[in-house]
Amino acid sequence: MMAGKKNDKKAHEKFLWKRENGYHGLTQSEQKKITAYCRDYLEFLGVSKTEREAHDRARQMALDAGFRDMDDVAAEAGALKPGDKVFRSCRGKTLLLAHIGVEPLEQGMGIVGGHIDAPRLDNKPSPLYEDDEMVWLDTHYYGGVRNYHWVAMPLAIHGVFMKEDGSKITVSIGEKETDPVFVISDLLPHLAKDQAKKTLAEGISGEGLNVLLGSQPIADKDVKQGVKANILTLLNQEYGIVEEDFVSAELEIVPAGKPRDVGFDRSLMLGYGHDDRICSYAGLKALLDMKKTPAKTAVVLLCDKEEIGSVGATGMQSTFFENTVAELLARTAGYSGIALRRSLERSRMLSADVCAAHDPNYGDVSSPNGNMPKINHGVSLTKYTGSRGKSGASDASAEFMAEIRRLFTGAGVVWQVGELGKVDQGGGGTIAIFLAKYGMDVLDCGVPLLSMHAPWEVAAKLDTYMMYKGYKAFLSR
Repeated sequence: MMAGKKNDKKAHEKFLWKRENGYHGLTQSEQKKITAYCRDYLEFLGVSKTEREAHDRARQMALDAGFRDMDDVAAEAGALKPGDKVFRSCRGKTLLLAHIGVEPLEQGMGIVGGHIDAPRLDNKPSPLYEDDEMVWLDTHYYGGVRNYHWVAMPLAIHGVFMKEDGSKITVSIGEKETDPVFVISDLLPHLAKDQAKKTLAEGISGEGLNVLLGSQPIADKDVKQGVKANILTLLNQEYGIVEEDFVSAELEIVPAGKPRDVGFDRSLMLGYGHDDRICSYAGLKALLDMKKTPAKTAVVLLCDKEEIGSVGATGMQSTFFENTVAELLARTAGYSGIALRRSLERSRMLSADVCAAHDPNYGDVSSPNGNMPKINHGVSLTKYTGSRGKSGASDASAEFMAEIRRLFTGAGVVWQVGELGKVDQGGGGTIAIFLAKYGMDVLDCGVPLLSMHAPWEVAAKLDTYMMYKGYKAFLSR
């Protein structure tokens, strides 16, 4: 009887889902691949502090891999054939890349779509002002930032000035060791009695996120606002700009410094903009590394404006994606309205965006019972996002979940499932809903992060590599 019970217990164990740390059973060969992949990713992240910079770097990587700009391809049927590789840009901020497959485009595409914008501070249209003999840059935060994160830390300024004559001046200040950095001042604890009574959200106001640019006045003491005059003189000497040029400038204030390994074992990565360049890079690299022509056309989308609702001409709610698919049809079998609708509806997409990892420091907000993604447990499949009753979610079908399970398991991808915290605790969204509107199957699939939306976020190298491996298997079908 005792032996029978023991055997019954062993038999029962095979029905349980064992969710283990991905390092258990990891081969030395795969560990080397993880290290190499993440080294290249961190190099990309360190030079891609804005969506413009990420776009330009991705575009160059595509050119180096043999992709052509669609503007250089004839707009007629038959101009593109299976195996051809092309990309199309939208205003230097959004990029679509496609590897033309064997099947007609009308039969659908395999799509991986992420975003390359990130939470930050932007300049206001008239941002430069002097107050008490110090010059400040007035900012407006972009995306879901927590204001207190941004004070008393070194900041860099990246972006462009578009001059009235149409010329563009690109700036990146604060990244080189010889560069100055910038800072938002904080209140010393000795005088913070009243501030300390406020909530985290109230302690540092959005209007208080003013960046300190300098304090030295011009030599002529009779000049009013001498410090501002000095700063403008320096800017004119270096970049040829005047104060009015700030009106047509896009300057992004971001954390200064390079991404770094975290931990004695170097198993984690600290960086600005993991959300969502970590997923976008994985999709890009997966497409560029494909050796064979896929059955279905493989597409990677690198989008702008996700952090503020995917709005505007470069956001996922624009017609850029739909228009580009129409252009692809025109250059393959030929365009028709019904062919476009069929292509979109028959496509499948992995919405490549990060998710929140379980953090034992804040475990009280984690979804219980194994429903919170964990560090080193692989890429996370998020069936739905949204908030409070799945509002704003694109709830993936059981059929598509099963398809991706089967695909990832067969490709040796370490994967897990999860959702964004406890029910009623909060929530969020991705670009998934904007692709699902075409009737295609869409599933959120990305890396769990610690400190998401902070200036410096943390990701696990194992999860990052498994995401790339999963995207590559999906696009290569």
